[in-house]
Amino acid sequence: MATATTSAAPTLIGSVRRALRLLESAGAHPNGAPAKQLAREAGLPLPTAYHLLRTLTHEGYLRREKGVFFLGDAVERLVSGAGPRLGRARRTMAESMEHCRDVIGAPVYFAIYREGEIEVVAIADSPAAPAVAEWADFRETAHAHAIGQCLLSQLDEDARRDHLDRHPVAPLTPFSVADRRTLLSRLGAMGRSGPVFERQEYALGQVCAAVPIRAGATIAALATSVPVHQEEKLLPVVERLCKEIGNMIGSLEFSISI
Repeated sequence: MATATTSAAPTLIGSVRRALRLLESAGAHPNGAPAKQLAREAGLPLPTAYHLLRTLTHEGYLRREKGVFFLGDAVERLVSGAGPRLGRARRTMAESMEHCRDVIGAPVYFAIYREGEIEVVAIADSPAAPAVAEWADFRETAHAHAIGQCLLSQLDEDARRDHLDRHPVAPLTPFSVADRRTLLSRLGAMGRSGPVFERQEYALGQVCAAVPIRAGATIAALATSVPVHQEEKLLPVVERLCKEIGNMIGSLEFSISI
């Protein structure tokens, strides 16, 4: 037993040191930095960095937005002494998202429509199933991706038109919806309960789907994506996603309410 304890201690200390180096690197980039850059600056192999970045993000010490990492709320709580309630809620949501990702075998996105804007609250992905890179601001391009189309389809007509007045339709790829009139016609035909599918409208090489949900009074959606060469997997993935929604509603509602 003494030998096992002695051998484990250096491993744990080494992991802590590597995690701290990643946090130090992230702290040096107020505008965020991608995993490859953080790994390089911390002197870590990329697979090791990915593992630690996922752990640090799960625990709230980092947050991931648009493919880059920032210091998270847990670091701020260490400095300010703020209570753990928000951290617990975010961990619960992260756990639910990660479980769903593992069950369906594809990235999972949770988004809401709040104060007139699209907000991607959380993404659970992995090196084996990476999320679609946010190369054009999701808030500005709701017309072109499944998440946005799903959320817009749940709005009333006035709110929908107000959103498009502020964020005009503009094709992003050769497959994008061409104009506002075509988009409004599509949204009107969708209904508010079924999944929304999108093929290479936001990002070439990707097919996506979003499922409308109600998280309390908030308009929300869960979404997923697969590479276009795996397009035949999308429908089964969406069916599995729908089955998981009931297990996730509580954590999603709580995460929004605080």
